[in-house]
Amino acid sequence: MASLNPGHNDMQRAIGDALGAHWGLLMFQGVVMVILGVLAFAVPAAATIAVDIYIGCLLLISGIVGLIALFSAKNMPAFLWGLVTAALSAAVGALLIWKPVEGALSLTLLLTAFFVVEGVFQIVTSVAYRGVIGRSWGWMMVSGVADLLLAAIIIFGWPTTAVWTLGLVVGINLITSGWAIVMAAYAGRSVTKAVMQPIAVARR
Repeated sequence: MASLNPGHNDMQRAIGDALGAHWGLLMFQGVVMVILGVLAFAVPAAATIAVDIYIGCLLLISGIVGLIALFSAKNMPAFLWGLVTAALSAAVGALLIWKPVEGALSLTLLLTAFFVVEGVFQIVTSVAYRGVIGRSWGWMMVSGVADLLLAAIIIFGWPTTAVWTLGLVVGINLITSGWAIVMAAYAGRSVTKAVMQPIAVARR
C-alpha cells in the first residue's frame, strides 16, 4: 500500500538516519546537559548569577555589534531607532554584568510576569475551548494554575525567591531537555544496532 504522505516518511527516515549516525554525540550532549542541570538545581543561587551574567553578555555583544553595524552602513533607514535599540541593549547588558544581583531581581520579576500572563491565558483558553480540545482542557487548566501558584510563591517570598528562581528554572529545563536528548540518542543507537546486526551476521 502506497504511503499517503511520502514526504513525511522521507523526513522520518532522514531523522532516523541522523540519529543513528550521531547518537554518540547526542548522548554526550544530553549527559552534559543533565549534569549541568543537576548542578544548577543543587546550587540555584550560583546558577541564577550565572544566567544573569550570560544574558548580560548576550545583550552587551548584541548592542555593540548593532552599533558597529549602524555606523558602518551608509544611509541606514530608521537610523535613530536602531541607534536607541542597540545602545539600550548594550547598556542593559552592561548593567546585568556589573550588577548581577540587581539584574537577577529584574529578570526574576520578568519571569514572574510571564508566569502570570501564561497562567491566565492557559486557564481562559482551557475554559473557552473545553468543548473543542476534549479532555486535554483539564491538563491545560492544571498547567495554568501551576504557573499562577509558582508566580504566587515567588511574589510572597520576595526578595528571597529571586536568589534561586532563575537557577532552579534553568536547572529543571536543562535536566528535562538533556534527558530528552539522551532518550533520542538511545533510540538512534537502537536503530543502528538493529541495522548493523544483520550485516554482521551476513559477514560471518
